[in-house]
Amino acid sequence: MINRVKLTVLFGGVLKSNKGINLPNTTTSLPGITRKDRKDLDFILNQKIEWIGLSFVRSAKDVYALKRLIKKHKKSKALVIAKIEKSEAITEVDNIIEATDAIMVARGDLGVEVPLHKVPVHQKMIVQKCIKKSKPVVIATQMLESMTDNLFATRAEVNDVANSVIDGADAMMLSGETSVGKHPLRAVDTMRKVIKDVERSKHNISKNSPQRELELNDRYISNAICANACQISDAVKVKAIITATDSGYNTIKTSSYRPGAYIYAFTNNHTILNTLSLVWGVKGFYYTGGRTTDQLVLETKDILKKYKYVRKGDMVINIASMPAKEKGMTNMMKLSKV
Repeated sequence: MINRVKLTVLFGGVLKSNKGINLPNTTTSLPGITRKDRKDLDFILNQKIEWIGLSFVRSAKDVYALKRLIKKHKKSKALVIAKIEKSEAITEVDNIIEATDAIMVARGDLGVEVPLHKVPVHQKMIVQKCIKKSKPVVIATQMLESMTDNLFATRAEVNDVANSVIDGADAMMLSGETSVGKHPLRAVDTMRKVIKDVERSKHNISKNSPQRELELNDRYISNAICANACQISDAVKVKAIITATDSGYNTIKTSSYRPGAYIYAFTNNHTILNTLSLVWGVKGFYYTGGRTTDQLVLETKDILKKYKYVRKGDMVINIASMPAKEKGMTNMMKLSKV
């Protein structure tokens, strides 16, 4: 038996193959992870992939379901980006943020699922919640849509990119502009220029980052060190915050406070190095030294000086664990000159 759906076209246009269907204000019982998704996942988890985006997330249960599948595949340490593009996800956004490793505001489908005029407010709300919970957040879809065909972006699109930077998003993603667009490199360059210009301005989130209280949990000491490193760095005008990390936790937490200083992460974990590429204000270095804390502090400063990220006389902050060889939770902060 073949099931059919009869539709009436209200506003005509070009309909291309392999398009999805949106059912606004409708609750469905379809699984968050389809049979095809599972088949694709079997392939993905055998590759060196750091992030997996989960589309059409409706609740935290969808995220946990994917995490269980990843956990069963012992070779992979991939993290989950929950894509917010359903009206149910807006209602459940706090639980989804708690469950996932990162969030993507996928505005294309979201703008169909909820009234268009609500999307900007939802975007800002999600970004603020992610920063508060130290979860990376990506803004995606139609950022420079006109550049799919045109050489130049519209002024409205440029403002959209700029406002996403001002809001404090960790990353922005181009979709059709680079996958099927006529000017992919130019689109990337346009976005890069807008981001860099806003980050240099007084509207940079690091100059307007809200203060927040520390949560009492098993990471309280690490969190306190990351928070205070950022506070001191802004007060003393520190040039760099240097994180020594094995899991990436202290780097992501430090980034969430949106400090004025650049964050340089040193790790001997290639997977974490790639993972941190998504995180706000972070540049990673592969590093296998640091047998002692003193050696770690000295060598990381020398590396940054060698590559001219810092100069002689600059103030820097190192955060790490002591003793260094145990790679435990962050329990040390040192302010020093290069």
